[in-house]
This record gives sequence, structure tokens and C-alpha cells, in this order.
Amino acid sequence: MSASEAGSVFRRARGRTLDAFPADKEKVWEGPFYFIQGADPQFGLMKAWATGDCDKGGDEWTQEIQLTKQAVQAINKLSPRPRFFVLCGDLIHAMPGTPWRKEQTEDLQRVLEDVDSEIPLVFVSGNHDIGNSPTAESVSEFCQTWGDDYFSFWVGGVFFLVLNSQLWFDASRCPTLKQAQDRWLEEQLGVAGQCRCQHAIVFQHIPLFLQTIEEEDDYFNLTASVRREMADKFTKAGIKAVFSGHYHRNAGGTYQDLEMVVSSAIGCQLGKDTHGLRVVVVTAEKIVHRYCSIDELSEKGLADDLVDLLQKR
Repeated sequence: MSASEAGSVFRRARGRTLDAFPADKEKVWEGPFYFIQGADPQFGLMKAWATGDCDKGGDEWTQEIQLTKQAVQAINKLSPRPRFFVLCGDLIHAMPGTPWRKEQTEDLQRVLEDVDSEIPLVFVSGNHDIGNSPTAESVSEFCQTWGDDYFSFWVGGVFFLVLNSQLWFDASRCPTLKQAQDRWLEEQLGVAGQCRCQHAIVFQHIPLFLQTIEEEDDYFNLTASVRREMADKFTKAGIKAVFSGHYHRNAGGTYQDLEMVVSSAIGCQLGKDTHGLRVVVVTAEKIVHRYCSIDELSEKGLADDLVDLLQKR
């Protein structure tokens, strides 16, 4: 199966929205629900990291295939079902134009085909998906394979924004794409600020910050000026939380009323966390989240206290 054929089985974002969730049916709050966030399956990184050659060493990804299969199986066993499963970038390791990209993409799509058809997939672009310095061509490839690189959608009265954070990291080779996302985002933040959504939540790959808004610039965060600008825009619009990956470790912090949630990887771990997924429960009053190892989620399912939150009306 080719990448384009495999991609057709996914209900991909098109026209800057996700038709799996018709807005006219999803704008009304009907009670608590939850979704699953994953990040960085990054097929190929575990071999590359082990060999110390992250540019050319990712020629094998059996471990990532198995881990992602286990993640899919764990999600499919959950009851009640999550409303969706979002992958916050770095779907594969091979950068645009490098060897094994096609093979990694096809293998990941084969694994993801087994996600329960009642659980829509939401894809976020990461630096390995479109390049550290993306181009119009690399973004177009992502969109053809995985869906729009930025879009919005409603679920159960909650407004979600999926953003291409790479355009804030380095848009030197595609400035018009950054300008287009910036214009679109201003419109969407206006919607978030004016509408009566229960909450508004952002998904992106690169965190605004890892611990605090004042931290030093790092490969794993956005630059100080960009993070401050975006955090101020988000808080002004009433965004409650930003969920990201990229760091391959769990981290996060708060800025005013905004929570920055950084989730570790399904695949390669760069710290002491386990391969895992984050359960995110949305109630009328708050957003409660917990990172769980894949094994824990598979063996125990949803924790009792999270189930209790879902049952409160």
C-alpha cells in the first residue's frame, strides 16, 4: 500500500477543519468527555539515538512499530471511548528528502489503521514531519499525507486549534505560509475570545516553554520573543491549555491562566519517563490530564478518579 493510498483511510483535516466533528453538532456543551494525546512515535529515532547518528542512523524502527501497536491496542480497549486521539508531531524520524521516509510513513499508517473507527485521529505537524526549516514543498507533502498543517474544530462545546509551530521556529524558506497561518490564527483567536465555548485548547509540536515563560532559549522551546507573543495572544483569547510534544520528556508550567503541557513520547525517551500517552478529561470547570505508561493504560484502563470526573454532570 502506498503512502497516498494508506492516507485515504484517515479522516484527515481539510479546508482548515476536521469533518469528523461537524461544528453545527459539536458547539454545545453536553457534559464531560476525554481525549488521548500522544506525541513523537518518530519511527527510526530509537536506532538513530542508540547509534549516536541521528541524521543517518534511523534505518530500523521495529521497536517503534511495536510500541505504537501497543498504544493503539490500549486506546481501543478503553471504555468509554475517547472522543479522539491526537498525535502532537514527529510522526516519523526521517526528515523531508532523506532515506526511509516513505517506508516509515507507510509503516506508521499501517499501524494507525487499527485505531477504532469510532476514534478520529488528529495529526499535528512536527519538525521531522516538515523539516526544521520547512518549505512550501515539505508542508504540501505533509498536507497530502496527513491533512492540513493547521486547522480548528469543535468537540462537545470545546474549541480546539491545531497549529504548525515550525512556522514560528524558522519560516525563512516559506514566509508566506507563516503569514497565512498568522492571519488565520488571529481570526480563530477572535472566535475563541467571542464565542461561548466551554474551553479553548491548542495543540502544537514545539512547546511555548518547558517550565517557565522566562526560561532560556533552547532547541526544545520557542524563542523568548515568540513564546511571549503567543502566550499573551492565547491568554487574551481565553485559551486554557497548550498540549505539545517534541521534548521526549514530560514537562510544563503555567503562564497567567494558561497551562503549558509537554508530553513525553510514544517512541524514544530522552529522559526517565516511560513510553506513554496522556489522558485528558474535560469537565465544565477544568481540564484534568495524566500521563500514563502504555502498559499501565493497557492493563488498568482509565483510573477510577478520572472515570468519576466523566460521570459528573
